[in-house]
Amino acid sequence: MSHTILLVQPSAKAESRSYSDYESVNECMEGVCKIYEEHLKRMNPNTPSITYDISQLFDFVDQLNDLSCLVYQKSSNTYAPYNKDWIKEKIYILLRRQASKAQ
Repeated sequence: MSHTILLVQPSAKAESRSYSDYESVNECMEGVCKIYEEHLKRMNPNTPSITYDISQLFDFVDQLNDLSCLVYQKSSNTYAPYNKDWIKEKIYILLRRQASKAQ
């Protein structure tokens, strides 16, 4: 369980920046998925249920102006930065694990 801060900047405008914090990397990755799901709901307000695949989620991540994580490192008492590629890898692992549990 490593405290994780998610930094998001959807557009080029500095005022679009926001952050949220989570108790773990997995919770943070679920938060990224929720951001995408909220985006889909805004884009498709009249659709009762929305589905997507991981490639659509990754396209969304790629089109964000900036997305990064700061993960607490207990050994050094600091936060280590991670980029979009790392975030996509962690999301892939999380979703794969959830899919195998659902079977």
